[in-house]
Amino acid sequence: MAKTLVIVESPAKAKTINKYLPRGYNVEATMGHVRDLPKSKLGIDIDNNFEPSYVTIRGKGDILKKIKSESNSADKILLATDPDREGEAISWHIAKYLKLDENEIYRIEFHEITKEAIKNAINNKRKIDMNLVNSQQARRILDRLVGYSISPLLWKKVRKGLSAGRVQSVATRIIVDREKEIMDFVSEEYWILSLKLTKDGESEEFEAKFYGIDNKKVEIKSKEQIEEIVDNLKDDILVSKIKESKKVRKPPFPFTTSTLQQEAFKKLNFSTKKTMSIAQQLYEGLSIEGQGHVGLITYMRTDSIRISDTAKESCKNYILTQYGKEYIGNNSKAKLKGKNVQDAHEAIRPTSMELEPIKVKDSLKRDQYRLYKLIWNRLVASQMSEALYDTLSIDITSGKYNFRSSGSKQVFKGFLKVYDDSSDEKDESNDEKNRIPSLINGDKLTIEKIEQDQKFTSPPARFSEASLVKILEEKGIGRPSTYSPTIQTILNRGYVEVEEKKFHPTELGFLVNDLMEEYFKDVVDLDFTVDMEESLDSVAEGNREWQDIIEKFYINFAKELEYAEEVMEEIKIEDPVSDVKCENCGKFMVIKTGRYGKFLACPGFPDCRNAKPFLEELGVKCPECADGDLVVRKTKKGRNFYGCKNYPECTYMTWDRPIEEKCPKCQGLLLQKGFGNRKKIYCPDEECGYTQK
Repeated sequence: MAKTLVIVESPAKAKTINKYLPRGYNVEATMGHVRDLPKSKLGIDIDNNFEPSYVTIRGKGDILKKIKSESNSADKILLATDPDREGEAISWHIAKYLKLDENEIYRIEFHEITKEAIKNAINNKRKIDMNLVNSQQARRILDRLVGYSISPLLWKKVRKGLSAGRVQSVATRIIVDREKEIMDFVSEEYWILSLKLTKDGESEEFEAKFYGIDNKKVEIKSKEQIEEIVDNLKDDILVSKIKESKKVRKPPFPFTTSTLQQEAFKKLNFSTKKTMSIAQQLYEGLSIEGQGHVGLITYMRTDSIRISDTAKESCKNYILTQYGKEYIGNNSKAKLKGKNVQDAHEAIRPTSMELEPIKVKDSLKRDQYRLYKLIWNRLVASQMSEALYDTLSIDITSGKYNFRSSGSKQVFKGFLKVYDDSSDEKDESNDEKNRIPSLINGDKLTIEKIEQDQKFTSPPARFSEASLVKILEEKGIGRPSTYSPTIQTILNRGYVEVEEKKFHPTELGFLVNDLMEEYFKDVVDLDFTVDMEESLDSVAEGNREWQDIIEKFYINFAKELEYAEEVMEEIKIEDPVSDVKCENCGKFMVIKTGRYGKFLACPGFPDCRNAKPFLEELGVKCPECADGDLVVRKTKKGRNFYGCKNYPECTYMTWDRPIEEKCPKCQGLLLQKGFGNRKKIYCPDEECGYTQK
């Protein structure tokens, strides 16, 4: 019997594929990349047309030997790595290592791990796409030139352990620029004037807000201005105009990598890293009771919103069965967003409508189920009909003053029956709560209550992981696969910190960004970075040679690097000194930032190597022992929780953040849950039950 060797990246993927292959097929996993540029040196021959020098990645030698051994006894070799640039590059490196004939057809590609997809892939073998390989090589070489050239300079001039990168430096700049906007922001006062009105002869109130004067929009900027309006309101409050209309709310598109990361952050509180890790598991396959290893979703690195006709038809049949014909959406074709969208893949979707989340729930871990259900619901919603509303807008006058009241009523739920996308579009709930009575022009209204609300304009919001991913995608910086590692890098380097789910640049982040802007303008220039991404795409499409792009970049970069090495002054950053004494030598320990966050270290290093965790104190006494302070701690997975400093003598802990304020009802501890508009302060004592929003 002929023997065929199939090579993939991961053992989980190998296990799932094995299920669909006949006898005579053997699947081996590379465990990711097998060759890369060396860590100990640049690994690029700049004088020889930027020729890269690849070496076997440490720890991959035995894997390659096994693959080599299996290939020697195989009649045919199929390279089945992931269907993207990285996957194509891995296949190319394997082919080079095994010395395969480049003219043979041995590359297969599938975007979902199902029997049909694998069968089609085997029947449509092709050569390795060198355009994709060269695009990946160009990206890798560019990143190496930037990182291995600027990082040592930062070590020498600022501090060891720092780094710069083609995408990470731009992401840091975006966060720093936003912080500068916030620092420069001058808040302005404004007022909102609302009337609670009733129609003559009726008791139910509805709300109208001040619009303007003599039908021209006016903003109320001061207390004096609002008092003048209130003092001059007349008793004759009349309906002057009624506008009835219909409104539709369109269903969302199926998930791309970016929108999946954003929604998982907002709805499930997942980091981008966690989202991609779980999505990888769902794609590669999990053991489902009664079915063995099954790939549950299509490939998770994509910026396409297209789904196949087969998947579309299957989804619509599901909607027909579950919800009825009126819930099936029209067949309007999804339009691509932006010129950089790569449409080779489908959107992220379930591989089969037979695998409903509820049917596989018992076979999945909690977070796997939650992400799978989110992907499932998003696909179903994308093929459903629009939500429909009746809307009503009433213009109301009192002398020269104009007020406006808006209301809406949902008349058909449509896709909202499956998927609440209120975070994507303006929430309709406020308008729905404003129940406007039946009115006609000229109706007289009565003021029941006047409400004046002083407000101040807010600075731009800091970026969360979701909003940072969104702006990186909108501006065309990086690619779906780079968002998560980019965020992890700038966190690990200490350039930004996360407080209440928002990115705050550190002093180090400001400093490094300022140096990059001064000495390496192109590297941190947003337009330049976008142009570079487009150039890399043109290599993937076969329209440009990768060496030309590198050379064009390097000519100016080399000049900037030489100038920076000559001119940049050394900047000494002192580590903050804590009030904790080193037990070994008596010196006050300093606060350092490492890969896993802040820690305390002895300033006497290397003579004294004492180090310990840094515990952020909250200024709140422990409610159990009343002696220790409550501090911030982290689980092994990096999640914050709050416990007593006297641990292990005192084991008090809570997931919600304690605050300094005492409960006004029982004088006990108060905890804070959620952030922003969802923030809630409550007393954990069930007998007390105090809450505050």
